Amino acid sequence: MHSAPTSRTGGGIVSVLAVAGIVGSLMQTLVVPLIGELPRLLGAGAADTSWVITATLLVGAVATPVVGKLGDLYGKRRMMLACSVPLIAGSVVCALAGSLVPMIVGRGLQGLGVGMIPLGVSALRDLLPPQRVGPAIALMSSSMGIGGALGLPLSAAVAEYADWRWLFWGSAALSVLVAVLIWLLVPATPAHGRGRLDLAGAVGLGIALVCLLLGVSKGADWGWGSGTTLGLLGAAVVVALLWGLWELRTRDPLVDLRTTARPQVLLTNVASVLVGFAMYAQSLVVIQILQLPEATGYGLGQSMLAAGLWLAPSGLMMMAVSSLGARLSAARGPRTTLFAGALIIALGYGAAFGLMGWAWGLMVAGSVGSIGVGLAYGAMPALIMGAVPRSETASANSFNTLMRSIGTSVSAAVVGVILSQLTVTTGGHVLPSESGFRTALLVGCGVALAAALVTLTVPKTRPAPAPAPALSSPPAVPSPSPAETSAALATLVGLATSTAVTAPPDPPARPAVPPPTQVWPPPPVRIGHEELGPWRDAFRPPWHGRPESEQAPPSETIDPEDTMYFSENTPYQRPNPTPRSETTLPHAPLADQSAQIAALSRQIAELHAENTALRGENTALRGENTALRGENTALRAQNHGLRTENAELNAATIELQAQNADLRKELDVLMQGVSTWVQNLAGRTA
Repeated sequence: MHSAPTSRTGGGIVSVLAVAGIVGSLMQTLVVPLIGELPRLLGAGAADTSWVITATLLVGAVATPVVGKLGDLYGKRRMMLACSVPLIAGSVVCALAGSLVPMIVGRGLQGLGVGMIPLGVSALRDLLPPQRVGPAIALMSSSMGIGGALGLPLSAAVAEYADWRWLFWGSAALSVLVAVLIWLLVPATPAHGRGRLDLAGAVGLGIALVCLLLGVSKGADWGWGSGTTLGLLGAAVVVALLWGLWELRTRDPLVDLRTTARPQVLLTNVASVLVGFAMYAQSLVVIQILQLPEATGYGLGQSMLAAGLWLAPSGLMMMAVSSLGARLSAARGPRTTLFAGALIIALGYGAAFGLMGWAWGLMVAGSVGSIGVGLAYGAMPALIMGAVPRSETASANSFNTLMRSIGTSVSAAVVGVILSQLTVTTGGHVLPSESGFRTALLVGCGVALAAALVTLTVPKTRPAPAPAPALSSPPAVPSPSPAETSAALATLVGLATSTAVTAPPDPPARPAVPPPTQVWPPPPVRIGHEELGPWRDAFRPPWHGRPESEQAPPSETIDPEDTMYFSENTPYQRPNPTPRSETTLPHAPLADQSAQIAALSRQIAELHAENTALRGENTALRGENTALRGENTALRAQNHGLRTENAELNAATIELQAQNADLRKELDVLMQGVSTWVQNLAGRTA
């Protein structure tokens, strides 16, 4: 049951959340074209202005898990609106900044917008029907790469042809638009979580992340062997261990480490770190090769705007394959999609390794890698949400987003070390060498293959067993087995025979319990007159026991069979039959007979009651069986409807594929025109 009102379409919700994710990820690449100009614009050194990018990374990494937990506690829509407030405020502060400190503060506020992506992914689970959640999650997850890919050329164009402050005014306007769309079109989501925010855990995780990311991102500038770098990395390890102990003992942890330690969640997070590393490493290498001067022999001499345009198709490819990844996950499972995405990323590295001498070759390689990233990013939330309860969806997705951020940070550090160690000197400038770029590409390819291997260890998701249907009536007395019923009948027979007086010769004793091999129902047993106990007189003639004057006339003779006694094996006859009045057997005491009759009556009443209970249970089971048959009929009708809907979706997919082919042709024509325009512009500039 979903909380989305019927008046609001699922397509509108997905579109709004996807735009929110694109705007949130756009903040990370917003100032990349201004890196070289920031020292002049802000009046600070290059080392200090690098904090303009580092501040967004640190704040986003620290705030993401906290925002995710708050989304579980207070509702995801409410927290997305809350994230839009610092996003708008940070954009305005950066637009008005004239020095370094306000710019860093504004960029830190913009970092809170990254939390909108995992919140949006988690909200889709509450707002959409199950058959639409997969494609929507894939599109929402790929918005992080789409915003980064499309933001670079847009930022470069604004920075080159307009005032740099328009970048932040534009981001403020987009943030306001996203907040209004969320307020109007996204329904309120229920708060599934319970408890309260773990403030101590949030502070501990923030300290550990700041130490780790600061040491990784600034290690190249400070020196990897310096005391500051080693101290930060060591402090990160110590604080992380203490934080883990606290989270295991507190009642309402910020991150449920027991859930995170499940194989499916843990291995997916490890694969997320590796995929984040592979994605960012390719971006760092390709953009630098495009912008390096042609005098190096391997640089392509493109401007920032031209380089951004060459990389723009990669963001479009991530959006295009989101639906394909959703269909693959529905058919083969998200683990298969993640594995295929990692292999395609490795293929993209191989293409870049062989086509790095042409701009179009790097565009193709980047597009191939982006296809793999789109598939992988769309499968990760599906794996995570398939292994965590609904009350922890937002916090688990936020932690997964944090793992990707850690992967990108480590990637920047590793690629920076490789390119700083393998350099050449051209025109008095030290630049990364071609062997350095090729080494970085090989490392990224190896990491992508490692992500594929880790994905193979992720356990397959198995459907949970259906709960046993509850009986509509209270539980009845359990049905006795055939062996138990046979034992009860044998006991009754034993009680009946205990009142009989044996006559010579004694008949052989009957077994009290039927043999184990006896079939059910047991065969009938012939009972002699002497085994009838209190009822033996019922077979006597009516004059038995009366005075001789009232007995039968002398002409009547006594049938010899009346004196015939049967045992279970051989009948025998008395040699000299006498009148029955002379052979009457002594009766058992009347009190004992009454007690035994009362005991037999109680047992018969209990058996009747048990039989009645069994009949009631049988009636209840029949009613339940009828209800299940009706439910089965309804499910079959629903299945038929789903098949019809699937056929319609397939037809729509074929139509969209045809439109996609037309768009690709138009995109090819557009890229040719853009390339011609860039070449003409470069010729005019020269």
